[in-house]
Amino acid sequence: MVKGKVIKYGDNVDTDVIIPARHLSTSDPKELAVHCMEDLDKDFPSKVENANIIIAGKNFGCGSSREHAPIAIKAAGVECVIAETFARIFYRNSINIGLAIIECPEAAKDIEEGNEVSIDFKSGLITNITKGKTYTAAAFPEFMEKIIAAEGLINYIKAQINN
Repeated sequence: MVKGKVIKYGDNVDTDVIIPARHLSTSDPKELAVHCMEDLDKDFPSKVENANIIIAGKNFGCGSSREHAPIAIKAAGVECVIAETFARIFYRNSINIGLAIIECPEAAKDIEEGNEVSIDFKSGLITNITKGKTYTAAAFPEFMEKIIAAEGLINYIKAQINN
């Protein structure tokens, strides 16, 4: 379960604006977080201080397959991204590093920046607390919940080996 305020973006937010290529010389999450969204939204650092959920339109995370993009988002303090659709490689990379992402076109279109939202991954219910509306997305399969709870696929696998 995640609860928080929303930062909203439109369609086709690509990995080059999530984390510009000029900052790919590092894989340090803290350094990537500093530059997250800087070419799209100069106010992102101040927004993410008060919000932990990104809402976006279609094709979020399109572009190159860099894993740096979801790492930057997560390290910046975002706990979940809800979009109409995701680029497939971004979707996979997000799960691999433990960033929760959900496709829900209705929620992505209706929820506005600054709204307070809660997300129940087990049921797939997204509640816009501000508007008093609920949207239904696909629930996370149990294994994906475990990967996200473990902070990523590598940690999940390590835990499985050690048990």
